[in-house]
Amino acid sequence: MTRHLAELNIGRLLAPTDDPRVAEFMNALDLINGMGKRMPGFVWMMEGSGEPGTGNTETKIGGDPQFVSNLTVWESVETLENFVWNTVHRQFYERREEWFEVMDKMHFVMWWIEPGHEPTLDEALERLDLLNRIGDSEEAFGWSYLKEARLWRSRGCRGEVA
Repeated sequence: MTRHLAELNIGRLLAPTDDPRVAEFMNALDLINGMGKRMPGFVWMMEGSGEPGTGNTETKIGGDPQFVSNLTVWESVETLENFVWNTVHRQFYERREEWFEVMDKMHFVMWWIEPGHEPTLDEALERLDLLNRIGDSEEAFGWSYLKEARLWRSRGCRGEVA
């Protein structure tokens, strides 16, 4: 059976999106998202307004304008890993504490979907809640749950979520 991999990553910015403290991150959104969309294995991304430099930051979680999300679908674990760990994305990921608050619970979740399905933010947040309540399961999981997650393991990323 062919399945696609959905992933949600959420975070709360240290400052509003127009604040100089997060400007470097905001200015890189179009580059990183554009690169992701051109990667082999990319399937779909939840879009924002389309305004340059905003990414999907207008989709607020709980009405909080600093709580932003990224929801994408990939053909496989390997294609998502390649984007996350083998592109400029990793450089921004490694600097995430410069722009985002440290969260006290998981902020990243993956799950399998049928090809053609475009998950909603509400669906993705339910998966994240499930992961935070019961841990890894077939319905919601992190990198460590996936045997296929070779780059995550080989790059010493254990303990990191993405």
